Amino acid sequence: MEIRPLELDDDAEMRTAYDVIRRAELIGREDAPHWSFENFLGALRSPDSGERQEVRGGFVDGELVAFGVLYLFLLDNTDKGWAEVRVDPDHRRNGYGRVMLEHLAAICREDGRTELLAEAKVPIAEVKTHPYSLFLTSQGFIHSNVELVRYQKLPVDDGVILGWVDQAAERHDGYRIETFEDDIPAEFVPGLCELFGQLAVDAPTGEVDFEEEVMTPERFAERQVQVKAMGRTILETVAIAPDGTVAAQSTLSVPLDDSTDVWQWGTFVHREHRGRRLGLAVKAANLRALQTRHPGMQRVVTQNGETNDFMVSINVLMGFELEEASAEFVRRSEAVPGS
Repeated sequence: MEIRPLELDDDAEMRTAYDVIRRAELIGREDAPHWSFENFLGALRSPDSGERQEVRGGFVDGELVAFGVLYLFLLDNTDKGWAEVRVDPDHRRNGYGRVMLEHLAAICREDGRTELLAEAKVPIAEVKTHPYSLFLTSQGFIHSNVELVRYQKLPVDDGVILGWVDQAAERHDGYRIETFEDDIPAEFVPGLCELFGQLAVDAPTGEVDFEEEVMTPERFAERQVQVKAMGRTILETVAIAPDGTVAAQSTLSVPLDDSTDVWQWGTFVHREHRGRRLGLAVKAANLRALQTRHPGMQRVVTQNGETNDFMVSINVLMGFELEEASAEFVRRSEAVPGS
């Protein structure tokens, strides 16, 4: 198999890569949510000053049989890389996945990284026994964390949502809840950046320790550009403390094409403002805004660490149903001398 960088500006080559990824990811989970081709292009083609991506294709006799991408963090967690590998179902069991994974691992080591991260979506009962998990452990990875994937069926009765809003409001008197679509007032951006940075540290991550993510206003603006390039819109609900601090946030990524799957990109409460039901408050308000502004959506997709009891309890309350596991892995190695 020949491995080379994919031409991100070549629509035809990227379409072939997308089709390989889609076929690979939907095996045994045909009803799972999946990004559109526009989403895929927008994500890969949009710049991120905090991350470098190495996108590779594996070819046999000129046919793309494997896809790989390595994400290297530039502003924080510079000892880590995140790898994703997909093999066309018609070409499995030929060793192409292993060869692609080792190619990405070599890039990671040569860049001075000592931890390579990966994940696999598997049935909940097969976290350690599913073929995807066994493949990774056979390549020197160990289990590091388990996140639980849940779907919320839409629509939810508005009276039920208002009940959650009222339940939360009993605990956060003096806070105000506001929802924005795409354009976030500049006064709230620094506070949101602080929350996004804390999330990487405070969310359960099992056997891997993360540094706080460096999310600058510049990176935040890049993310907004990326969302538009993907053909999506963002609903951001924030809780503002009496002193003006951004105390909590919840982000929904909404498709503007024919898809009816909404992605929960994150919900987080500032360390100094916990215990006031702000997580429930921002999630409920964001869901209500979603159903008002974008009727026709059929489900919200979210995932949380299995030990994140607080957020799991909110999702259970709001009717999110358990669907599968996101099994996370890490492989540790020595960096290449002189890298």
